[in-house]
Amino acid sequence: MSRYPCLAVVCLVFVFIYPRSFTGATDKCFCKLQGEVDDCSCTVDSVISFNNLKLYPRLQSLLGKKFFRYFKVNLKRPCPFWSDDSRCAMKDCHVDKCKDEEIPEGIKGIDKESAFNSNHNKYSAETQAGEACEEEYPLGNLDKTISAEQGEAFKNWTAYDDAQDNFCELDDELSADLQYVDLLLNPERYTGYKGASAQRIWSTIYNENCFQPRTSYSGYRSSSNTVGSTIEGMCLEERVFYRTISGLHTSINVHLCSYYLNQAKNGYGPATWGPNKEEFKRRFDPETTLGQGPQRLKNLYFTFLVELRALAKALPYLEQEEFYTGNEDEDNEVRSAVTDLLEVVRSFPEHFDESRLFQGDPQQATKLKDEFRTHFRNISRIMDCVGCDKCKLWGKLQVQGMGTALKILFSGDTIGPESTVDAQRKGSFQLRRTEIVTLFNAVGRLSSSIKEVNTFRQLLR
Repeated sequence: MSRYPCLAVVCLVFVFIYPRSFTGATDKCFCKLQGEVDDCSCTVDSVISFNNLKLYPRLQSLLGKKFFRYFKVNLKRPCPFWSDDSRCAMKDCHVDKCKDEEIPEGIKGIDKESAFNSNHNKYSAETQAGEACEEEYPLGNLDKTISAEQGEAFKNWTAYDDAQDNFCELDDELSADLQYVDLLLNPERYTGYKGASAQRIWSTIYNENCFQPRTSYSGYRSSSNTVGSTIEGMCLEERVFYRTISGLHTSINVHLCSYYLNQAKNGYGPATWGPNKEEFKRRFDPETTLGQGPQRLKNLYFTFLVELRALAKALPYLEQEEFYTGNEDEDNEVRSAVTDLLEVVRSFPEHFDESRLFQGDPQQATKLKDEFRTHFRNISRIMDCVGCDKCKLWGKLQVQGMGTALKILFSGDTIGPESTVDAQRKGSFQLRRTEIVTLFNAVGRLSSSIKEVNTFRQLLR
């Protein structure tokens, strides 16, 4: 037995938090995971420490609660850009939907209220032109009392909302195709969805909807090795957009590598879900990615900081949320857990500073911000083109979560490190339940990826 048990514990913690300290020259995938996060003031090591010790455990506990695990989504929306040419028929692509009786009544009530009265108090008189509701009906009768005129008004309100605030095209909350999905029963993992259809998704995102160097970019199999060397020639806003998308893409790929269906080594016995080192190297080793894999991994930490800042800015707003499901004990527990989590988020000393964006000439800044929003809205629409339902589910959730983060960052009277949005101004800013669910889960996905990258660093020593 060790004569220095305390020292042994300290060493184990150090290895867990700072795996770079024991990696060698062959640790090629992780060679850029050091120093400052690009376009931020904090270091990769400070992000790893904060996430692994403080944020990750709290998020994992919180996201298992009913308010956050039930996600209402439309997986039947047609692709707006090309015909649906490839549907995944493999069992792992399937999504198990919830039965109506499985959903807490409180959640269903919130979502019905949101569909009926989504942000109505912030719309202009012009947008709300037409007859108003003659009387307020009980919540349980909403589905029976929406007239054709009111339905058309809702469409006008939604269109106005999308044009003014949203960075994502959210699912129509009046659609009969919306279904609840239990995220815990449909985990994000490798499904086998690949080939031309999957490649088309990411090549369209990068080549047609990303601010990027003027080079060919075909998803993660780029034919050019100049992206990393020329991205610094882009303006700050373009770099932020590019790194945000790249980091999100990296996070998704890390999850697929971490939850991979590995066949038994001897060819006998059941396959098991777990990390796959070879798949990770294929996606991030510089030799298989034309030198770009390590930078893609580093972009993960940038995307994490963007969404973390959104949580911090929305803290006053989220502290006033009820997180209502109808189960009083769990609702109280969730409110307490959210408050604790947000205080931890606020304690992080070096948040992303969104006030540096869209400065300079006002006309040029406005044009660039509009392009920023349009590009991201297109990416949210591309998620409806994914041929695997489980991939579509998690793609829509994480893109919507990032869209919610951007909506928060660029809302309020001011932007910058000290700015916030609060519940006292719901006439000008409001989040639907689905936006709150996607934001927290999106941060949770990025947080998990950061922890899983450390797991691969140990496995690949």
